Amino acid sequence: MRDHDDTPYIVIEKDSSSGMASFVLGALVGAGVALLLAPRSGEETQALIRDRALDIKGTAEDRVRDAQRQLEARLDEARAGVQTRVERVREAVDAGRDAAREARSELETRLEKSKAAYRAGIDAAREVAAEDPIGEASD
Repeated sequence: MRDHDDTPYIVIEKDSSSGMASFVLGALVGAGVALLLAPRSGEETQALIRDRALDIKGTAEDRVRDAQRQLEARLDEARAGVQTRVERVREAVDAGRDAAREARSELETRLEKSKAAYRAGIDAAREVAAEDPIGEASD
């Protein structure tokens, strides 16, 4: 006698990401067939189908509106972030310009002082040379 453990068996696995979509589609088709085969008059069935279609349409419109609101909120956040960064860059550029102006002004002041000191040195050397010309002997 054969034992049940000796019986070969086959395992089939199917990985499909469209499983949920297939289930929903099958449920909708099944509901449609059930409506068509239900013991109702044609007018009642049409009214029921119309009402359910309007419900589905309303739900879809609500979801689209919600998605639009979420998208608009995210876009507003992104715009605000970009605006903040633009303002920071402008502030940095302005600060750099101010620092460059101050550095230039300080450099010009130092240059003027240096020129004045140079001129004073030349003038002093001329005065000394005028008072004590080279070639005169001092005893």
